[in-house]
Amino acid sequence: MLFREMREAKLGSSVSYSTGVSACEKVGQWQRALSMICKMCEAGLQPDTISCSAGISACGGHGQWQRALPLLGELREARLEPDVIALSAGIGACERGGQWHRTLQLLSEVCGDRLMSSACVRGGHRRRTPCPRHTK
Repeated sequence: MLFREMREAKLGSSVSYSTGVSACEKVGQWQRALSMICKMCEAGLQPDTISCSAGISACGGHGQWQRALPLLGELREARLEPDVIALSAGIGACERGGQWHRTLQLLSEVCGDRLMSSACVRGGHRRRTPCPRHTK
């Protein structure tokens, strides 16, 4: 209700929407967090790293990795580089969802190729399913 009034009065800012997304994340309301990000766009505001990170965390904390990862894509589309917080939230979402392949892809963005190669070899995945960056 508050955000509807803010939108109608044209008082909403990216800070107020990001605060709302973060609040939704803290209380486990991933659907509302995503809704706030959509409302942010409808208000003509560009979601930023803070709002997307909170949305990723909200989704990832409830096993919704498929909904978390597109938020990383939105950051890139907006020409914003995902920070360590956003990438860590994405890593956590993928890990909780059992998506080791995607987890390693995000880890490589944070830590580089050397870590990814090491994780693949230690996890025994190199022999069964090669990591995408290490196929020749």
